[in-house]
Amino acid sequence: MLLIAFLVVGPQDLPKVARWLGRAVKKLRLLIREVKKETGWDDLEKEFKDTKTEVNTTLNDLKKDVDISPELKDASSELRKSVSGVEDELKQAERQGKESTAKKEA
Repeated sequence: MLLIAFLVVGPQDLPKVARWLGRAVKKLRLLIREVKKETGWDDLEKEFKDTKTEVNTTLNDLKKDVDISPELKDASSELRKSVSGVEDELKQAERQGKESTAKKEA
């Protein structure tokens, strides 16, 4: 970019153009700041940021309140224990059934 400006403007006028661009950018920033101030845009922007922060805080609090992961883990563990107990009882009943059948056949 600088090389193009150097070729288009020339080495003698490049510092002048750079100063002019710097001043133009500064004036533009001041103008934008003034327009924001007059239209109340700064206040809206600040209010928006504050509201966003409040909403994020509220959402994080709700996530903590609604988090049911520990309860689900406990329920899952209890269910596994119950299923394991039922499986053990079925295996024991099956063994007893086979033993009783074997005694009857003998």
